[in-house]
Amino acid sequence: MAIDPGAIHAALAAAVGDDPALIAELRAAFVESARRGLVAIEGARDEEAWRAAAWRLKGLAASFGAVRLVALATEATRRPVGDPAMIRRLRQAVARL
Repeated sequence: MAIDPGAIHAALAAAVGDDPALIAELRAAFVESARRGLVAIEGARDEEAWRAAAWRLKGLAASFGAVRLVALATEATRRPVGDPAMIRRLRQAVARL
């Protein structure tokens, strides 16, 4: 499943109207927050921190209509701490935002 930038744009437009500058600003803030969320997951050293970071990333992604990232973050909550395959998939998803 690919990332759908159109869905993110549609979610933002529904929230703030058709203001391209504001949409671009909010999208940039979302991408930066997603990157920080990924860093938190990568830096998690125990199950509690890993799951908390994954849940935060899931909530952020859901707020912006990033369905693929929601699914991956949800999956991450069930994976072992530091799972390299999971981190790789999350990195790819965030890079595609």
